Amino acid sequence: MALKIIHDWEGLAEGERGAALAFGNFDGVHQGHQAVIADALAVARSRGIPPAVSTFEPHPRRWFQPDAEPFRLMSLGQQARALEVLGVELFYVLPFGAEIAGMSDEAFAEVVLAGGLGVRHVAVGFDVTFGKGRTGDVASLTRYGQRLGFTVSVRDQFGDADLSPGAADPGLEKYSSSAVREALKAGEAGKAAKILGRPFAIEGEVVKGQQLGRTLGFPTANVALDDYVIPRLGVYATLTRLPDGRVIPGAANLGRNPTTGLVEPRLEVFLFEFDEDLYGQVIETQLIHFIRPELKFDALEPMIARMREDCDEARRWVGRG
Repeated sequence: MALKIIHDWEGLAEGERGAALAFGNFDGVHQGHQAVIADALAVARSRGIPPAVSTFEPHPRRWFQPDAEPFRLMSLGQQARALEVLGVELFYVLPFGAEIAGMSDEAFAEVVLAGGLGVRHVAVGFDVTFGKGRTGDVASLTRYGQRLGFTVSVRDQFGDADLSPGAADPGLEKYSSSAVREALKAGEAGKAAKILGRPFAIEGEVVKGQQLGRTLGFPTANVALDDYVIPRLGVYATLTRLPDGRVIPGAANLGRNPTTGLVEPRLEVFLFEFDEDLYGQVIETQLIHFIRPELKFDALEPMIARMREDCDEARRWVGRG
């Protein structure tokens, strides 16, 4: 069944209510999120009710901290596609603003979960919080469910053993959106992919840049980062999905272009063996491997020579050469 996206919690049709809901923000839909969603899917199958996932838009962090640095791991479109692959049928994009932000945990359970969405089951992670001041937790949600007529399942901490060099205790390293952000900021694309269950990807419309790359033999598709978390600046081996479904290997510079004129951080992707106009089209680029940090060159010639080396390295990771 195709995923249905619902941008409200009030006035829903009968077929849009009564789900087994995985409750949270699910930015990244990483493996920890997927475990919670799997719990909701299992209950939905056993009871013959639709499986659903919720998120808030805007993200509560952006609403409470409008000047916070970019932090998102995926767009809503990417999130919806990831959920549909998992078998989710209903995706509630709950409008976050003064009304929901001001609700107590009990009011949220009564008005939104039970009243608006009519949930029959709620699946959460062990560390879930909700309601004004984050006063709601697993215990209170379970109590409200008993009174309001929905069951609750709780997924324990989920992750891998922390075997990183220097780890004081090889305990469990929790899969979390924060851990993905930390890995990306460190240039650890492989670690981020391990937590996500797939490579981190930036999706956006191709816009015109300085257009210097074409004159140098490296034409690039330029994409603004918008509210995406900014990974470590530098050169990456990439795979880019085009609107028609083709996936093209390449190399990308994610940065400010210190050699040719500083700009806001952006993604500039050079697609191997590709010469088509992509302006105005939406592409999605996976960061497969971090090759090197962004550098400032004294002249264009050494920059071009290093770009050729970067492309050779990228091809070893993603093919085409």
